[in-house]
Amino acid sequence: MNDCLFDRGLAPVRPFLAAARLPAAVRPVAAQAAMRPVAAQAAMRPVAAHAFCTPALLAALGVLVLATTAAPRVQAQEIPGAPGAEAPSRRLDRVEIAGRPQSDTDLRRRAAVAKQIYGRDELDKFGDTNVADVLKRLPGVSVADGSPRMRGLGSGYTLILINGDPAPPGFKLDQLDPSQVERIEVTKGPTADQSAQAVAGAINIILKEAPRVSQRDLRVGMNYNIEHPVPNATFTFGEKVGPVSLSLPLSGFQWLARSTLDASRPGTDANDQPVVASQHGYQYNHGHGFNSAPRVNWRISDDQSLSLQGFAQKGWWTTDIRTTPDAVYKTPRLDQNSDNDGTWQMLRGNLQWNNRFSETQKMELKAGIQDARATFNNHTEDPLLPIDAMGGSQDRSYTQAGKLSQLVGDDHTVTVGWDLEWRRRTESRTTLVNGQPQLAVLNGEAFNARIQRQAFFIQDDWEISPQWSTYLGLRQERIVSTSQGVGVQARNVSSVLTPLWHLNYKIDPKGKDMIRGSLTRSYKAPELTQLMGRYTLNSKYQVETGTNDELSPDRVGNPALKPELATGLDVAYEHYLSGGGLFSLGFFHRHISNLIRNVTTLDPATALVPVPRYVLRPTNFSSAQTSGVELELKGRAGELLPAVFSPKTALNLRSALSLYRSKVKAVNGPDNRLDQQQPWMGSLGFDYRLSSLPLLTGASLSFTPGYVTRQTDRQTLESSRARQLDVFAQWTFSPRTSLRVSANNLAPLRTQALTTIGSDYADVERRTRTALGVTLDMKL
Repeated sequence: MNDCLFDRGLAPVRPFLAAARLPAAVRPVAAQAAMRPVAAQAAMRPVAAHAFCTPALLAALGVLVLATTAAPRVQAQEIPGAPGAEAPSRRLDRVEIAGRPQSDTDLRRRAAVAKQIYGRDELDKFGDTNVADVLKRLPGVSVADGSPRMRGLGSGYTLILINGDPAPPGFKLDQLDPSQVERIEVTKGPTADQSAQAVAGAINIILKEAPRVSQRDLRVGMNYNIEHPVPNATFTFGEKVGPVSLSLPLSGFQWLARSTLDASRPGTDANDQPVVASQHGYQYNHGHGFNSAPRVNWRISDDQSLSLQGFAQKGWWTTDIRTTPDAVYKTPRLDQNSDNDGTWQMLRGNLQWNNRFSETQKMELKAGIQDARATFNNHTEDPLLPIDAMGGSQDRSYTQAGKLSQLVGDDHTVTVGWDLEWRRRTESRTTLVNGQPQLAVLNGEAFNARIQRQAFFIQDDWEISPQWSTYLGLRQERIVSTSQGVGVQARNVSSVLTPLWHLNYKIDPKGKDMIRGSLTRSYKAPELTQLMGRYTLNSKYQVETGTNDELSPDRVGNPALKPELATGLDVAYEHYLSGGGLFSLGFFHRHISNLIRNVTTLDPATALVPVPRYVLRPTNFSSAQTSGVELELKGRAGELLPAVFSPKTALNLRSALSLYRSKVKAVNGPDNRLDQQQPWMGSLGFDYRLSSLPLLTGASLSFTPGYVTRQTDRQTLESSRARQLDVFAQWTFSPRTSLRVSANNLAPLRTQALTTIGSDYADVERRTRTALGVTLDMKL
């Protein structure tokens, strides 16, 4: 029997099924009959209700193979010509298999492209209250400013997906409760049916499905960072009524944190003598919010289903900055005390219809609408020129997508589809300096940018043999962007063709050893905020008739930006251990053209700004290359270190090490690396279950060394080392109740950012605090 299964539900038994071949005359009838639905037993869960592409099994061999490989209950049927059959029949009913759910490691091994999968165990382990804290412990993933990053590449190179669709604008992973997530998939390369904006890879957040039974789950917790604890809670209501399943999770959260800061710059004192001007202070953050991800599934028939997935997020935030200079300085201008607050909200709705027209053909249609809004209010306490700024933004988008999958021949699953998006962002800002409008021509005026994206793709998932499989894809995207505002009117059209090829070879026919290879084309489109042409003065130099310095530039968008294009090569070796562990060694290389980098220039006087001032604007700067090696090892201690630990020891170990190198062509070396790409990063972790108590403990340590980035021939940025140490302990009182205690960011290091331009520099050091948490999970 050939190996092409429509949804790969029988992947574990393919090598055995391939051995059973029927005569050619019987194949069409047997293949068609094998997919006719039968009434499933009440205690069984069908996982093999997918279309066979090839001849079915002989009855006796089919029963034996399925019973010994899947170890579930099986229904066997008669096959024409089988020995002992009283009446030959050309009808072969579908086989129903019930087995245990596949582990994260099994799902990873059977994936068509290289990916890492993390389920409920990893999501719950450290009692995290947001998904961003979960991501920062995953191998090869770091989090900066709330944005996850892969392979040492900066924000925007990693594609964030929600249920396989690009995350909406304004979506905040640091405000999403892990209890609303089913699993996280980290993919190392793009695929044709998803956006090709995945130069570093993609992180797919799979939200929980509507339950098949009644569900009442409650999670309550307390976190402490400074002053007093802050609460968080999530309640999930689930119900199933006939063919309709409903899930309604609701999360509420608060946060309270404080970090200290020390800043210094060369300057002059009150007597105009050269000194190092320094100041000390702190940043105080607090806020609260809620989110919900309701979902309704309607099983119309055995072949049709309709689902509605919503998401709502609302939050209020406050950031207060207090600084004190060490002395009176004439130059430079230092940061002033400021009070900042604002709101954000995001609403999203997605409708999806699936229909299986036949055993060899299915279709999926999706439509979505999204609305993200944000407001801000800033007051800077400058004794001479107090500043008040207020404004907001709105980001709306509409999406429509679909794909049709068809089994072709014995071994191919061909999919064609489309992906359409219309998006518009509007921004407004009003700034008063000592009560007078700043940049009066722009003050209060709205700027907007639009993007229209059209994508069409085709892909072929080809099972060449039990040991070889490949994935071929081609995606064509056309992007039209426009930017409008006072003095700005720009339109940009770009077209990106992204061919994709993934190849898998199983050294071991059972899939315990395999080699994966990928050759892909991907891209990074400019953000709408980068396209916006609005001119914004630096907060330290808020009067347009005065000059600023090179370390305190104004900001402006660039409507003429083009997408970055990347050609990538990935090769990886994976070895899967019998106890559920694995060893993985991978190499990647990317060549990037049209690299976007923020460049500071001295702009001449204009009608808007009557004096020359330094301005920072995004620019298609150069081309670049980046390469890396990624190592991952995890498993049971008795299997990884048999000379040290007994096979019965309930200790799991995990480790990862990644090495990165990159060069930007337009910048002379050394250290002409890509922005924010560390030379290496490593992590270690373990979890141990006590045999005498219902107690699970564990810890995770990650480390990044300090490094220097030469951004231009005159400007460098030095970043200090970073360390993250987290520990947890979980008591399981019953299958329905558990208590988890955690401590995140133990023994934090001071982080430093030193920016140097010529002989001038700005040095900022920060230190955060340890966060303690207690979480109680109850299934009501």
